[in-house]
Amino acid sequence: MQDRQEQISQVVVTAGQMRDIEKQIFAAGMPVVALMEKVAGLIARRIPEIPANTPLLKGSRVGILVGPGHNGGDALVVARELYFRGYKVWIYSPFSKLKELTSQHLQYAQSLGIPIYQTIEQLPDSDLLIDGLFGFGLERNLTDPIASAINQLNELSIPIYSIDLPSGLHTDTGEVLGTAIRATHTFCLGLWKLAFFQDRALEYLGKAELIDFDIPLADVEAVLKDEPKIKLITRAKALATLPLRRPAVTHKYKEGHLLLICGSRRYAGGAILTGLGARASGVGMLSIAVPESLKPLLVSHLPEALIVGCPETESGAIAHLQLPENTNLSSFNAIACGPGLTRDATPIVQEAINSERPLLLDADGLNILAQMGAIATLKKRQAVTVLTPHTGEFERLFPDVADAKHDRVKAVQEAAAQSEAVVLLKGARTAIANPQGAVWIVPESTPALARGGSGDVLTGLLGGLLAQAATKQIPVEEIVATAAWWHSQAGILAAQERTELGVDAFTLTQYLMKALT
Repeated sequence: MQDRQEQISQVVVTAGQMRDIEKQIFAAGMPVVALMEKVAGLIARRIPEIPANTPLLKGSRVGILVGPGHNGGDALVVARELYFRGYKVWIYSPFSKLKELTSQHLQYAQSLGIPIYQTIEQLPDSDLLIDGLFGFGLERNLTDPIASAINQLNELSIPIYSIDLPSGLHTDTGEVLGTAIRATHTFCLGLWKLAFFQDRALEYLGKAELIDFDIPLADVEAVLKDEPKIKLITRAKALATLPLRRPAVTHKYKEGHLLLICGSRRYAGGAILTGLGARASGVGMLSIAVPESLKPLLVSHLPEALIVGCPETESGAIAHLQLPENTNLSSFNAIACGPGLTRDATPIVQEAINSERPLLLDADGLNILAQMGAIATLKKRQAVTVLTPHTGEFERLFPDVADAKHDRVKAVQEAAAQSEAVVLLKGARTAIANPQGAVWIVPESTPALARGGSGDVLTGLLGGLLAQAATKQIPVEEIVATAAWWHSQAGILAAQERTELGVDAFTLTQYLMKALT
């Protein structure tokens, strides 16, 4: 069983869910003032430990931005604690009405002689700003004068640490509500909020860190039990899902047989990269169907794979599958189809969709599916289907679902529910949903993966894992999330060693095994 900290680190909540969880805590007898002291104390202890361009030494100048609610109260307790530890603290409090507890903390700060300012023009220089203007649950657009003040603060060349969420971001969608603090570092309190995993919020969050203030798991479960879960795929969860150990007595076909259908004369590289990704998965047996003219090239790169040369069209696409004697699509544990096919391979994709095997569609497999009508076509399938679109492909597949650029999690949930497929929406924070609405999110990645061919590597890697998992009782969405996590970790490691510019798709394949050590 996972320990509490590991379980808490996976949970992602909406603003409404977080409110309900806090109500559970307070109803059980936890005083609001005690929780505020605990949270702010954790933040105050953490602030001097964060690496920065300039260390925060005793005597450093720290500005505290105070809002009207309990987020402002948290900031004021942080101000008091830093003041007692020898920092030169000042407070910016531009609001005339504050919640009672926040007002009391402001009064006490004033009694200590901490300077308090109400206008942006009055603010002295500082080495660090602590943003406690607005916490989770903000829904209205910020207007002047606070909007102008935030814009001016963003122009300062000093670090800004936000409490719970950068002020001005919508907690669920990550939308900028007029304007928002561009934080250097954000302390997310208690449980991860959904905005932290919406692509459009990332440039405002800086380095994100969870401040675990010991929310009882029972209170979390009491609120989330009847709702689809949104979770992060962590390293511990991914490693537990991967087939890293095998029985002492086994053979290649017991470890999964994957069929890749990929490549064309125009896009031969896609077939190679997909095959290399599949090889890294550890799949027991790998067959790759490509146009006949590509067979020598694939054999040279993947000598252990069974390369199936197929008749090809005049354009160099696969004309029809020509599998070995006594073999058909039911002979495989999983099929992955799409990279490099071109749309001339429409009959091949249709044949794969008509099969009764678990099927992964990517790239031209998705484009052809979109032409067929994704939702109606997929509802006819009896076996598991996995789709791995980027945003453009997603919009072609699901033109009538939620805007993926506005709310990626809602969009992927709707697409999975309507298509009855497991849908992986690629992005800076990749999201995976099953038809029941459960979501897994990959919590970190790197822009180094924004290179042609990196998605082909993921297709092969995921296809290999699906083939191995076909006889195991592991939810498909967990396999998909694990593959996406593994792929992103390889990219992160490669970027650390080679810079973000140095991670081409072929290089990425060489880091897949390194990422697990």
